[in-house]
Amino acid sequence: MTRTGAGTGTGAEAGAGAATGTVTGTRRRRGRLLAWVLVAATLVLGAGLYWAQPWKLWQNSTVNEALPTASTAPGPGSSRPGAAPAPGPQTVAQGSLISHEHSTTGTVKLIKLPDGSRTLRLENLDTSSGPDLRVWLTDAPVKEGSDGWFVFDDGKYVSLGKLKGNKGDQNYEIPADVNLADYSSVTIWCDRFNVSFGAAALRTA
Repeated sequence: MTRTGAGTGTGAEAGAGAATGTVTGTRRRRGRLLAWVLVAATLVLGAGLYWAQPWKLWQNSTVNEALPTASTAPGPGSSRPGAAPAPGPQTVAQGSLISHEHSTTGTVKLIKLPDGSRTLRLENLDTSSGPDLRVWLTDAPVKEGSDGWFVFDDGKYVSLGKLKGNKGDQNYEIPADVNLADYSSVTIWCDRFNVSFGAAALRTA
């Protein structure tokens, strides 16, 4: 009887130890799973922040450039007294920026230089900074409100490069093969999220 009792006690203790081991193993697995979930969430959050770069909305970059000029070789007799002065830059079209997704103000001018090259000039620009902002010439109509935020990549457009700064006076060279007659508006376009920060309808100066 004494031996039987001892054997029974040993079996009970072994069963309790096995149960404790099972619980401990389960907790460890849950802990590892939670750790992986936290790591994955951190990576996703980091990637989202890198993609959206929301801090740029509170960063300002002011770029002020002088009106571009192009030197032309003097023609015969150009130095004679009474000769007509060489032509300067000419504004061929212009418009005022309106706000779209972000508050945006300023003036847009298409300028022809004496050598025949063209420049898009932003004057007194004031908009928000953001990820991957571009200056586009487009054929889209400029609309007030949210209906006008997304229309500029629907038709014809040409990118003149990244926005140099969200404030100031800036120049953007227009390629020689661009036919200005094909374009009627300018947008400050967020290429990452396909939305207009602000835009201007162009009219002949």
